[in-house]
Amino acid sequence: MNYEFIKEYYPLYIEAAKLTVRIALIGIILSIITGFLCSLIRYYKIPVLHRIIGIYIELSRNTPLLIQLFFLYFGLPRAGIILSSETCAIVGLVFLGGSYMAEAFRSGLESISESQLESGLSLGLTKLQVIRYIIMPQAVSVSVPAFAANTIFLIKETSVFSAVALADLMYTAKDLIGLYYETNETLFMLVIAYLIILLPVSIVFSLIERKLRYAGFGN
Repeated sequence: MNYEFIKEYYPLYIEAAKLTVRIALIGIILSIITGFLCSLIRYYKIPVLHRIIGIYIELSRNTPLLIQLFFLYFGLPRAGIILSSETCAIVGLVFLGGSYMAEAFRSGLESISESQLESGLSLGLTKLQVIRYIIMPQAVSVSVPAFAANTIFLIKETSVFSAVALADLMYTAKDLIGLYYETNETLFMLVIAYLIILLPVSIVFSLIERKLRYAGFGN
């Protein structure tokens, strides 16, 4: 193991990790918002929109992110729409992540029995109040495991962003391998970088799940 090489080039990984985390954070936040709205549309079967969202979810979940990125980065310019590498990465991540988050939230909503809505209405609450105070807290708590898995999955998917010339972690690793052929050291730093990013996320979600379990949610 060439430790001098690692010492010299690890700052490049720090900068690449900052970019990766920033894009992942933006993409995941927008995916949550997109997924939440889509899940409500599908759950309440809003006419027309329900079918459109269904097509979007099937299209998104059944095509690789890499193909979606190629379409955004290389296909859209033929139609006169030019997006930067960073914009393509965010749009692609949201397009993919929104569908997964939508299914996670929808499964949480469908786990709540209809009797709870009826009980809330019988107590004098409005439908919106029942949704806000009774249904949504339980649905979100049930969705936490799937939400956590999707978040980690989306962070891992950032590894394909190098295909659209984005200087993320994978791009940096491939660049260093191409220049110096220090494959072991380069991949070692890549693995460590992703571990540093993913382990805290996994630990935080594990703690959240444990607290919800002790609080009696999700049972």
